[in-house]
Amino acid sequence: MGVTLKDVAREAQVSTATVSRVINGHGNVSEATRERILGVAERLRYVPDSGARSLSTGLTHTIGVLLPDLYGEFFSEIIRGIDQAARARGLHLLLSGVHGSAAEAARAIRALKGRVDGLLIMSPYADAAFLEEHSAADTPAVLMNTPVRGYGHSAFCIDNRGGARVMVSHLASIGHRRIAFISGPADNFDATERLAGYREALRELGLEAGERVLPGDFSEESGYRAAQSLLTPQGREWPDAVFAANDMMALGSLFAFNEAHVGVPADIALAGVDDIPMARFVSPPLTTIRVRMAELGARALERLASAIEAPDAAPTTTETVPAELVVRASCGARPPPASERHPIRSSRAS
Repeated sequence: MGVTLKDVAREAQVSTATVSRVINGHGNVSEATRERILGVAERLRYVPDSGARSLSTGLTHTIGVLLPDLYGEFFSEIIRGIDQAARARGLHLLLSGVHGSAAEAARAIRALKGRVDGLLIMSPYADAAFLEEHSAADTPAVLMNTPVRGYGHSAFCIDNRGGARVMVSHLASIGHRRIAFISGPADNFDATERLAGYREALRELGLEAGERVLPGDFSEESGYRAAQSLLTPQGREWPDAVFAANDMMALGSLFAFNEAHVGVPADIALAGVDDIPMARFVSPPLTTIRVRMAELGARALERLASAIEAPDAAPTTTETVPAELVVRASCGARPPPASERHPIRSSRAS
């Protein structure tokens, strides 16, 4: 026979109820006791009986996660944050990439009915009406970087618009007047907000004449192509700076500029968004807007777990997660000391 809850309790010298609370991720247990129980459970190779847990609680202890894609450091960081928070609560994940399609999102949500206790969703289509049509009425959901239309669901959104405004203002403050922008996918919420912030900042600074928007899709390849198009002989005058809507496109642009022997930042300044781990290790290191994707995922998971545990008490607010300007060498400005980094002060709850 396998190791039981009673075996763990006897070895850890606590009650079975205490072991159950720890295994199920509930509170009211001291950190020292929690660590001792988890250590005993690991040493005895205790595996919770998920079937028994589901029968006794009516819960699957599984969370469904729907993202536009599963490729790239942006999504891997979100998944990392969700996974860390889920494991701390003894929860499992079912991941699905819906690739920006309303039909795929609907099919994925319907397929998860009865298999998960709640949903974490990043999709431009997942408003209240969409969820009401395709999701079980008693399945809580938390939205991530998703336009919130309707009521009844919590959401966490990155301050993409504010971040883009701050980046354009920074580039202008160090002398750049012609600032080109590489956009993201047209149906992507992050991309549309970043483009809106770019345009708003140009208007506020009186730099509309230097607006130049190049198409991109958040991939390195699209950034590479956009940069190449700037350098063609028949193209217009080179911009002073290129601001890419994410770091992956900025890195693709950097490769194109290096290939063409165009100096960054000597000939063209460069900046991105997300602050993916690779951004600080390229040459020159990339100026960017730091978006704490792992934190976003963890906070969304915690909010969802609270909604599962106490549906009537869970808040249904929309919170904006702040972003931060990180100045490195690629923009042509000397990076400030850490104490002077510029946080974007627009975190709010509504």
